[in-house]
Amino acid sequence: MSNQSGVLYVVATPIGNLEDMTGRARRVLAEVDLIAAEDTRHSKKLLLHLGINTPMCAYHDHNEHQIAAGIIEQINAGRNVALIADAGTPLIHDPGYQLVKLAHEQGIKLVPVPGASAVITALSIAGLATDRFVFEGFLPEKQQARRNRLQQLEMETRTLVFYEAPHRIVAFMQDITATFGADRQACIARELSKYFETIRNDTLGTLSNWLQSEKNQQRGEFVIVVQGNCEVPGADEVETIRILRILLQACPVKQAATLAAEITGLKKNELYRLALALKEEMSSEKSK
Repeated sequence: MSNQSGVLYVVATPIGNLEDMTGRARRVLAEVDLIAAEDTRHSKKLLLHLGINTPMCAYHDHNEHQIAAGIIEQINAGRNVALIADAGTPLIHDPGYQLVKLAHEQGIKLVPVPGASAVITALSIAGLATDRFVFEGFLPEKQQARRNRLQQLEMETRTLVFYEAPHRIVAFMQDITATFGADRQACIARELSKYFETIRNDTLGTLSNWLQSEKNQQRGEFVIVVQGNCEVPGADEVETIRILRILLQACPVKQAATLAAEITGLKKNELYRLALALKEEMSSEKSK
């Protein structure tokens, strides 16, 4: 057994176009002792294309808790391991959290090998503000749960980024249009870096109608970037936000909305949605 532990590399791979594989990522995958891959069958095609024959093990949502400790043991024994997802940067709505967390806890050296990310790629061409954004990933499959989450995000002022699957994209666009309003600006980025890449910037209403009328555009992988709520608050609204922020420091969201309604005379339902958005914003500020 080696007295020196190995390294855990977190390696980004292409999201579509294999030419986006960096030279450094290729070298690391060829030199490590083991590659922990989300789907070994999928990643085998990439490794064959690159001429790499490094051994792989499956590391995915269903076995993450069971296998992470074993990988850490191998690293502690001196082996170098690379973590990859099916596409893009690991952990960005992909498995890997448990492994990276354990590595930190045990003082293992972690080395990020950056590259493609669908989130950042979509933001770069969306034509929307990118100085502050929120990544929501996939929303719930069931319609009511999805609508509830969208209602919570309705007052969010930061740009929002979502992932969506082809069989749900039409329903997602209908729900977000109904919740955020047809005039909210957005961008649909489909099949990024692939042959049928499509990038379309318009209002939610126009994009929703376009998708419903174009069956071929309902295929593939989607990133949807949506403008935040950019209505400039007036003096009364600024005061309402100030009141809610104070109440949220001591009260649950529902109680804060009820008390704010009594103070301001505004509708409790509207204040509840605003309070949800503020609570998320306050939590995000604390985590920074």
